[in-house]
Amino acid sequence: MASTSSAGVLPSGGRIFTSVPDVFFIPEFVCGGLVWMLVASTSADSPNPLGWVMFVSVFCFVMTTVWFFIFLCGANQGSIWPSLDVGIHFLAVVFYLSAAVMLAFITVGLGEVASILSQPLQVYQLYIAAVVMSYVATLLYFLHAIFSAIRWKTS
Repeated sequence: MASTSSAGVLPSGGRIFTSVPDVFFIPEFVCGGLVWMLVASTSADSPNPLGWVMFVSVFCFVMTTVWFFIFLCGANQGSIWPSLDVGIHFLAVVFYLSAAVMLAFITVGLGEVASILSQPLQVYQLYIAAVVMSYVATLLYFLHAIFSAIRWKTS
């Protein structure tokens, strides 16, 4: 008798290091952590919208950590988990894309102001690195969401 549930579709334990969508966990940790560290290492002015960028990077880092340990412990074997996997990573894509666009806008503005006011070039370079890492993190979460959706639909 064929089962219609998708239990057992998601990998658990050490298999998460070899399955296609779940292999993106470690690069998501690294890129998300770099965005967090690069933005946190600069000083923020009071009307600065970098709070959203920090929220997104911290939220996605914590969410990915919790999700990683759920997968590692094998607690992801119910029928709802494949759809939650897609939803969580799609939410991360939307969050990171909005944060990356906002950070790029801030960086362009900082570049124009830095040339006029001769602000330190190091802050501008940190923002550029954070923009690049936030777009890389967006791409990684997007790939994870797409491959998770394929896995969900084929199960």
